[in-house]
Parts: sequence; structure tokens; C-alpha cells
Amino acid sequence: MDTSELFSSCRKGDIFRVRYYACLCGHEELVRYLLANGAKCEVNTFDGERCLYGALNDTIRRVLKEYKQVTSRCMQRDYYDDFLQRLLEQEFSSDTTFIVHGESFGAHRCVLSARSPYFAEMFETKWKGKKVIALKHPLINPAAFGSILQYLYTGRLDINVEHVEDCKRLAKQCRLQDLIEELEDKCKKVYEFVSSKPGTCVKVLTIEPSGNCRLQEDMAILADCALPNELRVGFGELPFDSTDNFNSYPDVCFQISGYNFLCHKSFFCGRSDYFKALLVDHFCESQELEEQPSIPVITLHNIADETFLRVLYYIYSDDTELSSENVYEVLCVADMYLLPGLKRLCGKTLAQMLDEDSVVGIWKIAKLFQLSRLEDQSTEFMARIVEKLVDSEEFASTVREDAEAVEQRQETDSIPLIDDIRFHITSNVQTYSAIEEANQKLEALEKLLARLGLEC
Repeated sequence: MDTSELFSSCRKGDIFRVRYYACLCGHEELVRYLLANGAKCEVNTFDGERCLYGALNDTIRRVLKEYKQVTSRCMQRDYYDDFLQRLLEQEFSSDTTFIVHGESFGAHRCVLSARSPYFAEMFETKWKGKKVIALKHPLINPAAFGSILQYLYTGRLDINVEHVEDCKRLAKQCRLQDLIEELEDKCKKVYEFVSSKPGTCVKVLTIEPSGNCRLQEDMAILADCALPNELRVGFGELPFDSTDNFNSYPDVCFQISGYNFLCHKSFFCGRSDYFKALLVDHFCESQELEEQPSIPVITLHNIADETFLRVLYYIYSDDTELSSENVYEVLCVADMYLLPGLKRLCGKTLAQMLDEDSVVGIWKIAKLFQLSRLEDQSTEFMARIVEKLVDSEEFASTVREDAEAVEQRQETDSIPLIDDIRFHITSNVQTYSAIEEANQKLEALEKLLARLGLEC
């Protein structure tokens, strides 16, 4: 595998496989890059030991052993993964507690029910109405139970090898067949590795989510349940699915345009500081739901039910359906509700809409909502069609406005939009024909600036 393939795999998110091959091939620069971006090489873990023994030379091994630095880049995590981890660790708004041989585990019935048929069934039968559940069976290991909770919340699992059988037993009880298969596959790899490398010691097994698809689908069930009956038809497989008989245990109701959305504080507060301030920090007067007086009703104004529905699915599953018809309204609401991940999704949708007619308007949207990636994609697109763009009055007006936006601008000061377009025109120019084409585009820009009476 060459360097380009390694970086390509890295961009696709297969960081563990890339890290191993980087060590195997002696790519010190790439190993350092992966470590700086959150890859781990922990002693006594299968993945860590495999990388150490697979390293091509002592330089790579030294980098792996000595790398202890925690950087801001290393600490950056995906919004959704970070939320799920905090939901598990901080137990915010948890509504049930498990006591396993003296150890306490706070949890959310909605999450466990959505992720495991076993928990969904038990909460409606043997554990119905119980806020504290004591699990006293001698075969239930607290460490294994904690790892099962970790898997249900995050899709990830860390387990000491001595507790693997306990974990598999619990996974079988909870009807988590995918987890059982992953554990068996990982155990097989560890056995083969340890057998071929005498003296190695693997103490911890780690199951990494191969992609959040299943996790997101399960969490989306909670969004399905939150929908009022009148709005269910046309979304997912509703109304012909299991949500009709599924109890999601809502604890807050949002009322939009007369519709009631039965939701969960833990998700809305954990995903959005706006809703955290609304529901926790500055909880204001609210009504109560007639059918369930214990559930407060919060009326949200200045948002259409159709737009809130897009926000709802994002909050629960980190994904939502966006189109050219609704993306701008969703982006405005995402900005108001402090949902940077949803803004990012909107930016991706807008990037797919870039064409000669829309590029200037999308660039303005990117500037307004501080979507730097979309702004860069817009200026790159402008650079490709600049010879057509200079004849557009909309573009000329935008250049003029951007120049005027520079505080106390002098005649020879640069114009940010023009600078960005110039950068994209001249980047990666390697052949004579490309140089000639770039010069023609730059000349077209200069003529426009001269016509506008601007210099930069």
C-alpha cells in the first residue's frame, strides 16, 4: 500500500487499519499524523501490541512508545460521538439506575429500549415503573455490564480479556447478535496474534464502531416516536412499524403549529446549548400535557413543523433529509438553535447545489453563517467559471460589497473574495497550457476590477 492509498483510507475514517499499515511500511510522518489526530497505541491492547510488533523499524516503535502528548486536535471529536459519550458518562436526565453487585449505573430507558429488544421488553414487564433496578444474579459481572452499556450508547466497547465471556453472556441475554459476532472475531484475531508472537500480553479488547449506521437507525426510532400521529405518514416506514407499540418514555413536549412532539430532555439539552438554556438553565413557564400531566409542554414560535421535523431527526440520529427546498430554512434554525453539526450538513447540501446561477448566493450564505468549507468550495467554483462570472452584475456587486466591507480600506488593499479566487486559479498550475488558462482568468478579473474602479 503506497502513501496515497494510506491517506485515502485515512480520509475514509479507517484510522486503525491505516495506523497499522503505516507502522508496517515505516511511514513515520503518517504515524505521527495519525497519533496527533487521535489514533491510540495503548500497551496491552490488541491493536497497540499489533502496531508495536508490526513496526518496520525502531524509529517507529520509539514514536509509538513515547507519544504522550494530548493536543487540541487530538481532543476534537465528532459532535454526535461526543454527545453520546457524555450522555453515558454524565448520566444527565437519566431515569433509571442499575445496581450490579454494589456498583451503580445510571441510564436512560429510551436509549436502552431503542438499542435492545430485551431492555424494551423488560421495562414494560418485570421492571415497569421501577427507577432502581437491582441485578443480583451471580453471573452478571459489573465490568461486563458497564461495557454493554458503553456499546449500547456509543457503538464502542472496551473490555478486559478476562471478562469477555461474561460480556458475551450478557450480549446474548440482551439479544445483541452483532456484538457477539464482533467479540468472537476479535478474540480469534487476538489468539492468532498472541500465538505468533510469544511473550506478548493483550489485556484489553476494543470493539470500534465500523460506522454509526446501525446506532443511528436505532436512535432514529426515538425520533419516529416523537412525531405526532398526523405527521407520521410519509416518513420512514411509519405508520406500519413497531413504533406503534414502542414506549419511548418522553419527558418533554414541544408544541409547534398546534402539533405535539414528545421528546427527551437528555437529547435536546445534550445536543444544543439553546435547548439546555431553555429547559434547564432558564426553565420558564410551561403548560402540562393533558394525557400525561408529568410532561411539560414548551411552545416554540417562528418555526414550521416541517422544519422542526428535520431538526428532530438530526438531534436523535445525527442525520436528516435536506433538499434545495428546505435547506436554507433548516440552516437558519440550526444557527438559532446552536447546532453546528446540522449547519455542517446544510453546508454539504448547499455545496451540491453549486452552479453558475447559484454560486454567488451560496457564497454569501456561507459568509453569513460562517461555513468556511462551503465558502472555500464556492470560491473554487468561481475560479473555474470566472470568465463567465465577470459579466454578471450580481458578481460585480458582490465584489464591490466585499471591498467596502474591509474596514478603512485603502486603494491598494486586497479584497478577500478576489484573493480567494486568485488563489484557486493559480494553485496546482503545472503545465504551459494551464498557466496560459490561469493568466486569461486573472486578466478577466483585472478587467472587472478596473471597470469597478478597484485596485488590489
